[in-house]
Amino acid sequence: MKYFPIFADVEHADVLVAGGGEQAAQKVRLLLKTDARITVIAETVSPELEGLARQGRLSIVRRPFAVSDVAGKRLAYAATGDRLQDAAVSHAAQLRGIPVNVVDVPELSTFITPAIVDRDPVTVAIGTEGAAPVLAREIKTRLEQWLPANLGNLARRAQGLRDLVAGSIADARARRRLWERLLQGPFRHAVLAGAEAEAERVLAAELKGTAAPGQGRVALIGCGPGDPDLLTLKALQRMQEADVLVIDRLVNPQILDYARRDAERIYVGKTPRGPATSQAEIDRILVREASAGKVVARLKGGDPFIFGRAAEEMAALQAAGILVEVVPGITAAHACAARVGLPVTLREHVRQFSVLTGTTADGEPEHDWRALAADGAAFAIYMGVGNAPVLRRNLLAAGAAPGTSVVIVENGTLPSERAVATTLQDLSDAIAQLGIAGPAVIFVGLDWQDAGLQRPEAVTVYRRARSVSRQAIAAQTAEVIS
Repeated sequence: MKYFPIFADVEHADVLVAGGGEQAAQKVRLLLKTDARITVIAETVSPELEGLARQGRLSIVRRPFAVSDVAGKRLAYAATGDRLQDAAVSHAAQLRGIPVNVVDVPELSTFITPAIVDRDPVTVAIGTEGAAPVLAREIKTRLEQWLPANLGNLARRAQGLRDLVAGSIADARARRRLWERLLQGPFRHAVLAGAEAEAERVLAAELKGTAAPGQGRVALIGCGPGDPDLLTLKALQRMQEADVLVIDRLVNPQILDYARRDAERIYVGKTPRGPATSQAEIDRILVREASAGKVVARLKGGDPFIFGRAAEEMAALQAAGILVEVVPGITAAHACAARVGLPVTLREHVRQFSVLTGTTADGEPEHDWRALAADGAAFAIYMGVGNAPVLRRNLLAAGAAPGTSVVIVENGTLPSERAVATTLQDLSDAIAQLGIAGPAVIFVGLDWQDAGLQRPEAVTVYRRARSVSRQAIAAQTAEVIS
């Protein structure tokens, strides 16, 4: 370890930044997160730094750096962009034992500025000793996803409770157990959710020793169309908190890698025309696990509120008095359209976009086929592969043009993704001939040409070969004879 990680106290301390350009501004942005007194020394400074000076957030000395400028400083940054000037700042600081950082020149620096995850007062610093900043950035990104944005609120509450807890509980071991319950249980969840009254209630019960076992809760999480990179930050955080995962069939197994390894996993898949866990049984599982005081993550493909039956699960949980939260996800229609560069709305062309289901438990889907067949109508059909002939028949019968553009995206965002461009007339044949099995989204009434875009090369074009009519054969024969 070449660099020893340490946090410097810069509260009300003087910090020097030599330089007035973008490199200097980058260091100033970090320093502004502290209570340091910042002095920028440069002949010219950027408009951003000038604006900060007008706001009273830093001081500017408009002249070249002088050796005496480092006197009394807690830290010094050299960011002039001039190697000789930066070396002069480094030399002057080191002579006086002042830590100095020269931007992008580690050999002239006595400290480096790490990548920072800021959840003040919780701060995570990531360093690679300058060897691979890209790796530090990757780690920072993962930590940003994992740590709740308002984790600092919890840390500040804990800091404010230290004297109270110490005065209330003399035994060190009992205090430690209390802190574990506060920072990992219902008190934590209430603070992070901004439920101050609930947090105070839990705290009072804990201090009196009358706290009830942790209350269970459920998060209905949209896991998107499959690509783990499309998970939201809140989805990742809720998965990390969960004791139990209740998992849909369409959830990509790779997404489960982001959950706690010790979390119990309950699979409740529904296979079309095959084995399926009933919705009533899923509701019972959610209520049972949360009633036992567990934190439950219900993982669904796409978005819970778009053909995800989240309303039924919410109703069952609310009836049982269980806290429930919905974490939205990227729905398949938007993700699949984005993957193939197909806009779902177009100014002056497509002003309305609908999302339909292509199947129902009772048989054929019932829609306003005439409205869907109208000129300019655009929509996406979920779960429509099996009923494609029915959808095609009803739309054509309602007056839709046979040449209406259709785009099918199967396994959208996954490595097995494929897309097909065809027409309404050829929809059923395209699915049958190309072996499209789903899950797939069928877009009707949308085309790249309308948006002035080129169809991606990866999209397969399907047109059914047309049989030649008897009249055409007769005409061709007569022409040959003549």
